[in-house]
Amino acid sequence: MTSGLVAALAEAKASSWTQRACAGRALASFAEVPEAAEALVGLLLDVEDTAVTRETAEALAQVGTLAAVRLIAHAVAEADDKQADWLQTGVHDVLVDSGGGPDIAAVCGELAGDPEEPVRRGAADISAWADAIRR
Repeated sequence: MTSGLVAALAEAKASSWTQRACAGRALASFAEVPEAAEALVGLLLDVEDTAVTRETAEALAQVGTLAAVRLIAHAVAEADDKQADWLQTGVHDVLVDSGGGPDIAAVCGELAGDPEEPVRRGAADISAWADAIRR
């Protein structure tokens, strides 16, 4: 593991919400690494501060890879209403401000065939958010 990844994984466990939010941004590009993916899901579902949830969702949506969006979808399926609102806000901000950035809807289309039902359900929710913005 690279030193940046190791440092971000440690920061993901910090007591400070700002450190955890920074970890979410730093780990987003490592979404396909199992240790990072596990930490990212924890940050997306942070029980202490919804700012961590929002910032991590935004960072993963900006990355826009199948692995990154899959983590958001997984979190959407497990989130309580408050967390889901902030997950949606993070994704929404990228969709509105991306200027042709990642095609989240296309990635969600790929996730429609994911073997895990919660991921398929979360991807459908994210796809609906993207559709609402395009209208």
